[in-house]
Amino acid sequence: MEPNKEADEIRFLSLAQVCEMTSLSRTQINNYRNDGRFPQAVPLGMKRLAFVKAEVVAWMEKRIAERLNVQPRPRDNA
Repeated sequence: MEPNKEADEIRFLSLAQVCEMTSLSRTQINNYRNDGRFPQAVPLGMKRLAFVKAEVVAWMEKRIAERLNVQPRPRDNA
């Protein structure tokens, strides 16, 4: 049986991990989320949220691209 490659690539991140990756505070991330300027969290339970790592990375790449005034490079999903 061949493993599902797409499922292997999906990773959830906690808010603390997202703060570490982006160097943003919890408050700033939540403000950005409320403004629609940051990927939305995925509810995992009554009191647990997570973020999709690929979406956070794409958000970071977009910030870099905006700084450089170029388009983000397409990801190779092959």
